[in-house]
Amino acid sequence: MGDARTIHFVSLGCAKNRVDTEVMLGVSGLEGFRHVDDPTEAEVIVVNTCGFIGPAKEESVDTILEMAALRDQGRLERLVVAGCLSQRYPEQLAEEMPEVDVFLGSSDMLKLGPVLRQDQVERMQVGNPADYTMRATDPRVLTQRGHSAYLKIAEGCNRSCSFCAIPSFRGKQRSRRVEDLVAEAEQLVERGVVEVCLISQDTIAYGRDLDGRPSLATLAAALAEVPGLRWVRLHYLYPETLTRDLVDVLAHHPKVLPYIDMPLQHASTPMLRRMKRGHGGKRLYELVDKLRKNVPDLVFRSSFIVGHPGETDEDFRELVDFVKWAELDHLGVFLYSPEEGTASGAMDDLVPAKVARARHRELMRAQRPISRAKMKARIGTELEVLVDGQSDEHEYLLEGRWWGQAPEVDGKIYLSNGDASPGEIRKALVTNAADYDLVADLLTPEGEWVAPPGAKRPRRRKVQLRTLAG
Repeated sequence: MGDARTIHFVSLGCAKNRVDTEVMLGVSGLEGFRHVDDPTEAEVIVVNTCGFIGPAKEESVDTILEMAALRDQGRLERLVVAGCLSQRYPEQLAEEMPEVDVFLGSSDMLKLGPVLRQDQVERMQVGNPADYTMRATDPRVLTQRGHSAYLKIAEGCNRSCSFCAIPSFRGKQRSRRVEDLVAEAEQLVERGVVEVCLISQDTIAYGRDLDGRPSLATLAAALAEVPGLRWVRLHYLYPETLTRDLVDVLAHHPKVLPYIDMPLQHASTPMLRRMKRGHGGKRLYELVDKLRKNVPDLVFRSSFIVGHPGETDEDFRELVDFVKWAELDHLGVFLYSPEEGTASGAMDDLVPAKVARARHRELMRAQRPISRAKMKARIGTELEVLVDGQSDEHEYLLEGRWWGQAPEVDGKIYLSNGDASPGEIRKALVTNAADYDLVADLLTPEGEWVAPPGAKRPRRRKVQLRTLAG
């Protein structure tokens, strides 16, 4: 093992990029490379870049240069740049970054094998993104903590949102077949995974490009039947009319979590039209109302963009009013980033950066008391928690997530007593709450509460989510 060549990966951007990095990790293992956490110990470094918006592109460039500098102080022999940035700007990067030895695109993960095997390969390996769709047979090394894994169900996107350049460098939607996804889920369970989070650029459009047009509801139900899989979670749904089958699966299937991650982007009809979202603000009120009424205990995550060209004070006030009305459980807010090649990037009437930043702060301030109230309402309740392991922040605590918290984006639940192994799903009694995190006591496997020294059991509470008026 000590004679194995060493490799270090830097993965930037979204969960979809993370899966791509995990595939390249698998490829490197098949080629006999040993992964190292310290880049100064690596003979090969792979930076998997993000090219979505300006700040992400800047981070990618800075990271590439930082890794390239290790050639003078570490063991670095070859620097490989992969992912969306090199797919989007191959010629520019090749010209401006002579430090990079090989470029791979957003769908070229399997090409890393020949790159690692050969001393002499073409520098530019960026291919056509449409040529690749992930398969269950692809090698993959899991990097998520605990016993959760992302399951990428499709590549690319067929939407034409005016602010988004992703279809231009990720290609059209290519869904994976149900059978292939079930096979990968079975493999993940064999490796200890108990939760899969379904991801793609446009998850709700899953299957529309396949023969027979299998639906997202069909896929979710099929995955939920995989023995040993406990939680199936849906991310990145587009806010279109939801089918009865999908609502029913969310509402009633014991393994498909009543959790939705649906980026709504805005709530003002004029803004949604400028964003080319295909609907107005009224649909969003109807959609949230329908889900709240038909999916018991629904947990709803969303994200919005502020500062898009043409966003007026009135548009922004509509967005704030919607956020206060909807009382979403989890919320992300992003500053608009102008991108070349997009319809929004060619628009005039730009919002001053100072105004956009102020709107970002205000929208997050509007959400904070909503989140705080929802967290405090959990005190005294018993929740099912997926234990991740020892806390990164508190030496003597365990941490995990209850089913209403997705990995990496929704906060944590800190477990202040008891003993449990990573991957266990156990009941816990919530004893305290912050704005985004919870503190709880693990119950025994028999469901009993053992009081920590000097502790009093919190008063039991039954949480009833508000039913919005029609």
